[in-house]
Amino acid sequence: MKVVALVGSIRKESFNLKLAKFMQKRYHGRLEIEILPIRDLPHYDQDIENDPPEAVKEFKSKVAAADAVLWVTPEYNYSIPGVLKNAIDWLSRVDKVMIGKPSMVAGSSMGMLGSVRAQQHLRDILFSPGVSSPIMPGNEVYIGAVHEKFDEAGHLNHEPTIAFLDQVVDNFIAWYKQLPSNK
Repeated sequence: MKVVALVGSIRKESFNLKLAKFMQKRYHGRLEIEILPIRDLPHYDQDIENDPPEAVKEFKSKVAAADAVLWVTPEYNYSIPGVLKNAIDWLSRVDKVMIGKPSMVAGSSMGMLGSVRAQQHLRDILFSPGVSSPIMPGNEVYIGAVHEKFDEAGHLNHEPTIAFLDQVVDNFIAWYKQLPSNK
């Protein structure tokens, strides 16, 4: 299954980016995960949405070609980062490449709640009419105290978290195969 990952943190040492890279490596062979950069996407602008810059065209094309999207987000001020919202705004306009495309949501934070409020907002956005992305229910990935779950080399080493991710990925693949569009 071809999956694009959109990471809400653009910080070089982002724990959410490390989580996406961990998933990319660990589930290789089952999920072909490509992490799409969102740092250089211009601000969404309705004046140019019908003829956007090449970076936007390429970004939307890769999302359109994917079977599913993995969203990995930190929590900024109880919500998703602006760069992630900007990416979604581009995806939700004109050709609306997210409609019907399955999503898996994950996130982490140094706090105990593991981006739960950001993910609640993200789920609301993913259900909006211009996005309409189905999300697997009941498999929320909230990784709290993330700074204690990665080693100094940046590898996830917390076995209960890894086991949980393994189960969620198994569930996501099974759920994806059961969707009416994939039968």
